[in-house]
Amino acid sequence: MHSRQRLVEQRLKRVLKERIRPAVHARTVPLRVEVWDAPGEPVPVAAGLAAPYRPVQVGHRWGPAWSTSWFRISGRIPEEWAGQRVEAVIDLGFDVTGAGFSTEGLVYRPDGTVLKALNPRNNWIPVADPARGGEEFTHCIEAAANPALCDSHEPTPLGNQPAWITGSGRTGDPLYRLLRTDLAVFDTQVWELAQDLDVLGELMHALPESDPRRWQLLRTIERALDAIDLQDVSGCAPAAREVLRPALAVPAAPSAHRVSAVGHAHIDTAWLWPLRETVRKVARTLSNVTQLMDDHPDFRFAMSQAQQLAWLKDRRPEVYARVQEKARTGQFLPVGSLWVEPDTNITGGEAFARQLIHGKRFYLDEFGVETEEMWLPDTFGYNAAMPQLMKLAGVRWFLTQKISWNTTNKFPHHTFRWEGIDGTRIFSHFPPVDTYNAELTGAELAHAVSNFQDKGAANSSLLPFGYGDGGGGPTREMLARAARLGDLDGSPRVVVERPADFFARAETEYPDAPVWLGELYLEFHRGTLTSQLRTKQGNRRSEHLLREAELWSATAAVRTDFRYPYEELDRLWKTVLLHQFHDILPGSSIAWVHREAERTYTEVLADLREIVASAQRALAGDGDLTVVFNAAPHTRGDVPALGAAVRPTATDPTVGPVPSGDGFVLDNGLVRIGIDARGLVVSAIDLADGREAVAPGEAANLLQLHQDFPNEYDAWDIDAFYRNTVRDLDDADSVTALAEGVEVVRTFGSSRIRQLLSLREGARRLDIDTDIDWHEREHLLKAAFPLDVRADHSTAEIPFGHVRRPTHTNTSWDAARFEICAHRFLHVGERDRGAALVNDSTYGHDVTRDVRPDGGTTTTVRLSLLRAPRFPDPDADRGTHRLRYGLVLGADIADAVREGYAFNLPERSVTGSEREVPSLVTTGDDGVVIEAVKLADDRSGDIVVRLYEAHGVRARTTLTLSAPWRTATVTDLLERPLAGTDPIRPGAEEDRSLHLALRPFEIRTLRIGLRGDR
Repeated sequence: MHSRQRLVEQRLKRVLKERIRPAVHARTVPLRVEVWDAPGEPVPVAAGLAAPYRPVQVGHRWGPAWSTSWFRISGRIPEEWAGQRVEAVIDLGFDVTGAGFSTEGLVYRPDGTVLKALNPRNNWIPVADPARGGEEFTHCIEAAANPALCDSHEPTPLGNQPAWITGSGRTGDPLYRLLRTDLAVFDTQVWELAQDLDVLGELMHALPESDPRRWQLLRTIERALDAIDLQDVSGCAPAAREVLRPALAVPAAPSAHRVSAVGHAHIDTAWLWPLRETVRKVARTLSNVTQLMDDHPDFRFAMSQAQQLAWLKDRRPEVYARVQEKARTGQFLPVGSLWVEPDTNITGGEAFARQLIHGKRFYLDEFGVETEEMWLPDTFGYNAAMPQLMKLAGVRWFLTQKISWNTTNKFPHHTFRWEGIDGTRIFSHFPPVDTYNAELTGAELAHAVSNFQDKGAANSSLLPFGYGDGGGGPTREMLARAARLGDLDGSPRVVVERPADFFARAETEYPDAPVWLGELYLEFHRGTLTSQLRTKQGNRRSEHLLREAELWSATAAVRTDFRYPYEELDRLWKTVLLHQFHDILPGSSIAWVHREAERTYTEVLADLREIVASAQRALAGDGDLTVVFNAAPHTRGDVPALGAAVRPTATDPTVGPVPSGDGFVLDNGLVRIGIDARGLVVSAIDLADGREAVAPGEAANLLQLHQDFPNEYDAWDIDAFYRNTVRDLDDADSVTALAEGVEVVRTFGSSRIRQLLSLREGARRLDIDTDIDWHEREHLLKAAFPLDVRADHSTAEIPFGHVRRPTHTNTSWDAARFEICAHRFLHVGERDRGAALVNDSTYGHDVTRDVRPDGGTTTTVRLSLLRAPRFPDPDADRGTHRLRYGLVLGADIADAVREGYAFNLPERSVTGSEREVPSLVTTGDDGVVIEAVKLADDRSGDIVVRLYEAHGVRARTTLTLSAPWRTATVTDLLERPLAGTDPIRPGAEEDRSLHLALRPFEIRTLRIGLRGDR
């Protein structure tokens, strides 16, 4: 038999595209169209409906970037269409290549109720079913002219907030042209035929050419195409479907892989659009989803990110009511357990705990649902503390997909148990379909089966389907595919169900799933550790000020009549959590997003400073003594941890520089720092043992400039070849001795850097305060510290602990970690001692090692200070910045932990009368760090203390309370008693102590009820 395979395949493609799909809405009449262009920001619905519209025709050009136009469409149903399903078909000028990256519209009835959204691949509006001839209708469409910024990664000014957006008029060229406005009969039989052919054709393409089923489908499809009269598709559709029916009835093999299809619409909380547009994207998508649920009772849709639902509740209550209605029917499924889908590399430990607390609590309060999944498909790597935090929040299962983007190593599992730094394990799944925006195509399903890494031991995987980012979510076509693929020979079995159903079954099916220990490092998007410094600084400073605000407010509320600011802290926490979204905090959003974030952080920091100041004033009392407050978890000098004390003189003044040769020396009796005429640190000696930290012949705090032009994603990526070109910035404009240290000024290109190198009395830390006026493009600025240390690993702080990473490149996995994340410190050392770099706002680091001719090893630690990517924000990071970092000599891990906190939590002085403000709670072990002290969220007045073991060893400690207590309860993150634990009571009335034992890196939350006689 001669093969006509390609001929039939090409025939199917053309007939579907040019004859069958157009015939779904073949009978049409034009609609009347009017438009009103909103002058500035989006207006309330009532204003849009009541606006003065003007008539326009198809072909009308509309929409400068970020503007909104309201279209009013109206028409009359022809008499001959009575009894049929009638829809309006609208094309606002869609770019169909990107479902969520084009103009979008939301359709309203005349009374203002929402009907559904319009998107590039979902352009129909239900009008009547069944229709009544002669009936008239009117709908209004709120159309957003969002520029399609993802089509090209070229720098563009369209990511800026337009100047007119807050004014009274709008400017700019229209982006879109109105292309279609028709009233049409929806031909059900033709639509069903299109779905039949689509599914069988996709399945045919996905099967190997050696499979007889492929050839059977080819012949069946050819016979069905022969049965179609291209001049009367509607009339012959039932006959053609009858030809296809037997092929659709052949059941799947008993061994077929099972795919749990979960409706989904991943919506970036901000990215190539501002936050305000995300609010509208959520309303559009959920309007589509709930409308689809009306027609498909078995449809299940999972949505993460409580923040997005909170916006909906506040700003679109009518859409939110529909969501709650569908949640009650079990069709709408809150998942994720988080406030937003945050970046998990940069987000601090306590902030990540609050992501879980606020997310879980929202779902409990609003939907009565205890979410058990962490749903994070699109975050750029996952820190190793997450399993423990998940478990403490009642999360049982973890899902992501992003690790499939690795560029060097393929992750070895799709279903596994993820073990964190403390030993907690969480059952985890990576959908082998390798996308979180699946369409349920034959190619996707075939890839999911062939790609699944755990064949033989397991036979189930999850597949999230639906258009994201404003694309409208799942479509009726996707659900038609799912129905046909439920039990079809040659395909995996597709079941639309809840994520919880999948996880429960998969965990039972695979009880001995393999274990992956430690961080899930994404071998991609490493530049997100550095891009948009101001955003990262705003987050770091907000996290630490929130710690202070809660600590001092709780202390003041217990000791005075100070009112604990529950509402203010709740608002400020949620604002900070919002901006930890994985395209805001990593620096990968448009300029509009980051400029708005910088303004928001300024307001947040001002509000937090006022809360801190008010609480400290209440604690200090009235007087003229200098009361010094220490929010760090370790005592500093004579000021207790988490408390305050009077200090008569200034603490640890800086030592003045002494001329030495062509440079200067800073010497405080503990360390001696040599700075040469270039302003570089050429010597750093720990005077306790005379050991030199700087490698022979090298210079530390050497600023280095690299060309930074990654192959693909500017703001996201640092590619390894950046190291091939480097310029050492070792020429100084001036090196000047000042009373507080040595000032070094350098200029290069269009930029200027001023650094102050200082050393305090009693400190083993060299502080480097840096002011940068940065105007480079496509460059990366690093600060290098070549240390005379033989270190085979580095130790970097992560949330609630630290991780060790190899400094060598023995394996491809080691080599791929050429840019790593550290929070407040990064330590390298030998068995007895080493050195640490601490910082106030830097996350990107790299560590390399080299053996010198003298046999010694140089371990070079570098901080990534600034980048200059051009997409999506052409002016990213340009301008002035201030950042600080420091070198700690003779440091072990305990020193690194202590200095990291001290560097980020400055002492604060207040005048008052109290000579001492005792800490509410202290620990007897520096390695047991108190991370949060606050009042319980239920306003009971109980104190909540969260602490953790920070050194990576077993610890026994005594927790001492300065107020009489009656009970202490170990709780989960949501401040609920932890299962299997009983309340602790003091052994005697005067007992103020609690005895604790913690495993390495264990996190413990205690809820302490105080006695009324305090």
